[in-house]
Amino acid sequence: MNIRGMRIAFFTGAYSHIADGVSLTLNRLVAFLVREGAIVRVYAPTAAVPALQHAGTLVPVPSVSAPGRPEYRISLGFGWRAHENLTDFAPHLFHIATPDLLGLSALRAGRTSGTPVVASYHTHFASYLKYYRLNVLEPATWSYLRWFYRQCRAVYVPSKSMTDVLRSHGIDGNLRLWPRGVDSSLFTPARRSYQWRVSHAIDGSTPAITFVSRLVQEKGLDIVVDVMRRLSDAGIPHKAVLVGDGPERANLQASLPNALFTGHLTGEALATAYASSDIFLFPSDTETFGNVTLEALSSGLPAVVANATGSNDLVENGMNGFLARPRDSESFAGYVERLILEPELRHEMGMRARAGAQAYDWDYVLAQMVSYYEEIH
Repeated sequence: MNIRGMRIAFFTGAYSHIADGVSLTLNRLVAFLVREGAIVRVYAPTAAVPALQHAGTLVPVPSVSAPGRPEYRISLGFGWRAHENLTDFAPHLFHIATPDLLGLSALRAGRTSGTPVVASYHTHFASYLKYYRLNVLEPATWSYLRWFYRQCRAVYVPSKSMTDVLRSHGIDGNLRLWPRGVDSSLFTPARRSYQWRVSHAIDGSTPAITFVSRLVQEKGLDIVVDVMRRLSDAGIPHKAVLVGDGPERANLQASLPNALFTGHLTGEALATAYASSDIFLFPSDTETFGNVTLEALSSGLPAVVANATGSNDLVENGMNGFLARPRDSESFAGYVERLILEPELRHEMGMRARAGAQAYDWDYVLAQMVSYYEEIH
């Protein structure tokens, strides 16, 4: 079946109430599908004050605030209004983005109606458990994910390394690679701004080390703090720049009183922050792809990232950045220090970073999903 006129129902735990990698990727995909002539409805939690203007038609589902993380919503399944809406919509295809209660309800509805069900893998849930001292739940988590994804016609995974992890846990046979893209006309070294640096008290000779993410534990914030302290203790000139917001911001500001905290940035403001920096630091080892890493590379920054899923698909060690040992502050700090002290190497890596990132064109990535849908139907 051609994508034009195809009715597609999306089910996701994050779409408009929070601006994270999942919601931004799905909004971009939905906008693309609508332009291609598909008819799309998105079933997701909502909030009184959404974090972003959503694409497509959004159908609210019942949800509650996540314990200790009120910025997140936990879906409680369909609810009768959303279920009636879905029945009236009669989709040709179900696409599940999160295997939560809403995703489980969608999986069951798809099986009952005989509608093909596909899924995309966005969040490495099992890897989050260690940050909340819930490692004991890891076997049960993988058991559920195996059961869930084996019932989907296809599972679209953002990186080869994440595909390997899923296969090692018995999730295989229906995996298809679907990477993320980048707007290389927005995220470009051409946006580097002397005025931006001056306005933030960053002089021309001080390398700005930038971290971009939600400010949450699972992004490796303790490593960021330790790296900056090691550099300071060694007398290595630098300026720490943290872009993003979240529940750990106050703690980080207390730990890094001399750092620049920009808050959440989007669009040209975010692109300028990347391009006006010198080194990208991202110690997270919980990524399935690493959207922010790709944006940094496209902006011409060498990246120091964890040698872990997602990140090690984007960064080639010694070419466009360095792969540090996960959870090893000394390893991260050593690579960052080398890039600070060797500006010529930093420049060469930045040029290679920009060149490599241009292969991840959003239109190509999104069109690939269209071809996957057409294969299913």
